[in-house]
Amino acid sequence: MRTWVFSEDSAGAASPISLEMLTKAREFGEVAVFFSGSGSEAAWSALGAHGASTVHHLDTGDSLPAAAAAAAMAGLVATGDLVLFGLTPTDRDVAGRLSARLGVPVLSNAVDVTVDGGVHAINEILGGTTLVETAFTGAGPHLVVIRPKSFTAAPSGGGSPEIVPVAVPAVGHAGEATIVATHEEPAQGPKLSEANVIVSGGRGLGSAENFRLIEELAGMLGAAVGATRAIVDSGWVPYSMQVGQTGKTVKPSVYIACGISGAMQHLVGMKDAGTIIAINKDEEAPIFGVADLGVVGDVHRVLPKLIEALKAR
Repeated sequence: MRTWVFSEDSAGAASPISLEMLTKAREFGEVAVFFSGSGSEAAWSALGAHGASTVHHLDTGDSLPAAAAAAAMAGLVATGDLVLFGLTPTDRDVAGRLSARLGVPVLSNAVDVTVDGGVHAINEILGGTTLVETAFTGAGPHLVVIRPKSFTAAPSGGGSPEIVPVAVPAVGHAGEATIVATHEEPAQGPKLSEANVIVSGGRGLGSAENFRLIEELAGMLGAAVGATRAIVDSGWVPYSMQVGQTGKTVKPSVYIACGISGAMQHLVGMKDAGTIIAINKDEEAPIFGVADLGVVGDVHRVLPKLIEALKAR
């Protein structure tokens, strides 16, 4: 069995989630990467270091890549192959199109994959409190979409992979859409998905103006800033800060939850953090069920005192 990992160009580098999936995939033997985008020597080096022996490279230029990528992959993957995609917009688009082309199912939102007499995908349900294992029964190929941070990216010491150019296939009207502009929302401090420390705020802060306490504390700790869906939907902060099932999945060493009750949707995105510190005035708040350290108190009093103490150090 050969394992394929889909990787999308990310500012000239391999996507972070593809390196996470490669770390898992190399447990199963030979690994090939299907790379969509312009690519670079840095990207090839990172993919090889994480276990890729071959990189099949497709560059669609300014055209949206999903239709062409799915068509090209359909001609490469074989019966019995395992194909891993990340839980990102492009990856999911390609996975869905490839599933339709090949007439095979795709299992999504998996947190683990095992190969033992068959391919099994493991999913979390009920806010991560229960694991469900699903086995493929058909011949394959087996398509699985993986949640971010399910695996820790770790280099294997591999060398440079073989780069195999892939011609852009004709896909008719499906390939006519083009990218006319891109926009990356400016951010200060560490990236949320890569941060070692995250300070997040919720509706318990009371107002958008009080979110400055989160930003000030994060700045002092060199941390990234996160938020719950409730305050994103209220317009207090941009979507790029949202942590949770419909936002980003994070796995920092320290996660500080301020004024966050701990709705299931939020817990799914941060419960695997190394150390969780919760500040909430409701001692019955669900967030305390996953917290390693809980402070029962009003964030409007606790945060200013914490900031004052840090300034005094």
